[in-house]
Amino acid sequence: MAIQQLPIISFAQLDSEQERLRLRWAASEVGFFYLVDHGLSEHELAQVMNLSRRFFGLPAAQKAGVDMRYSPHFRGYNAVGQELTGGAVDVREQFDWMNEEPAPTEIRHDWQQVIGPNLWPAALPQLEHTLLALSERQTDIAVTLLRALCQSMGMDAHALDQSFRDSPYTHSKIIRYPGSVQSRQGVGAHKDPGYLTFVLQDQQSGLEVEHQGQWLDVEPMPGSFVVNIGELLELASDGFLQATNHRVRAPQPGTERYSVAYFMAARLDATVPVLDLPEQLKAKSKGISTDPNNPLLSHVGENVLKGRVRSHPSAGKAA
Repeated sequence: MAIQQLPIISFAQLDSEQERLRLRWAASEVGFFYLVDHGLSEHELAQVMNLSRRFFGLPAAQKAGVDMRYSPHFRGYNAVGQELTGGAVDVREQFDWMNEEPAPTEIRHDWQQVIGPNLWPAALPQLEHTLLALSERQTDIAVTLLRALCQSMGMDAHALDQSFRDSPYTHSKIIRYPGSVQSRQGVGAHKDPGYLTFVLQDQQSGLEVEHQGQWLDVEPMPGSFVVNIGELLELASDGFLQATNHRVRAPQPGTERYSVAYFMAARLDATVPVLDLPEQLKAKSKGISTDPNNPLLSHVGENVLKGRVRSHPSAGKAA
């Protein structure tokens, strides 16, 4: 059945079996939903968005000082035109951060390249504390949501805990989409690689989700996160939960769009387990998606590095 709006899931009601069943339907049939009542107030989220606008309003030279080309770990600033999706240039600028941690003293696997410290702009010192605090709180929400999804599929709530224990891989970005006449590709159609993605939108629409062969507008809902299922969760559920194509259309000239994206996956050194779901759910599985141009790897670190190199082919080469 076609839908006109994404399902709405209440985080505060996930201890209810009825809400978990609604969550299961949303995650398996749509792959996207609004998450409300998650504990972060509209005021707190507005502060993050305002700080994001301040960052993108910095002089170009100050933003360039934390350019991703200075990070061997794929963190920092990208100007418009520095990211690719599906081989085409995205019309957006962004600032990426991940878990704050020292780089390994010895690189034994290529994927360890993504481990390391973030870059932070000296001109906006509060950015570091605010963004790291946001991603920490989002991780708590993501873990609870992931456990509720496991329960909704008839599994133990902690069925995936071993894959992310102590330190799940997280990756976040603040994003600005400027108005464009040259291209409507704010970011091209794609699926996200991890377990779960949260997107905080401003008042400007542009996010679109593919559903039953049509593109569905995801209108901003104040105070909500737009949540989507990632490829690794599709893999872990053996295709029962669905990662869904989505894209962002660039705003019209004279307007701009801001958003904050958070991505949560398992530990980088983990191999994603495949859950043994109840037979009635296995029978409903649509199967795992395949894309010969973007093969899904079950080893988390290898899958993450593949995605970073595809999106940022010139980054990650700093000395």
